[in-house]
Amino acid sequence: MARTNPITFLQQVRTEVSKVTWPGRNEVLISTIMVLVLVTAASLFFLLADQVISWLVSLLLSIR
Repeated sequence: MARTNPITFLQQVRTEVSKVTWPGRNEVLISTIMVLVLVTAASLFFLLADQVISWLVSLLLSIR
């Protein structure tokens, strides 16, 4: 494997980073809000599913 000199490496990194299209403030804000909403929705779904499964298991175990 070829070894690269650290200065050449940093120059290559700088060149690659300059090609990146960074998101704007508005795009970051919208993405953050979407993530928070979806995490909340998923949490509520799994809470509800867990409660239903717990209720069903306790119902099955209480049958004599």
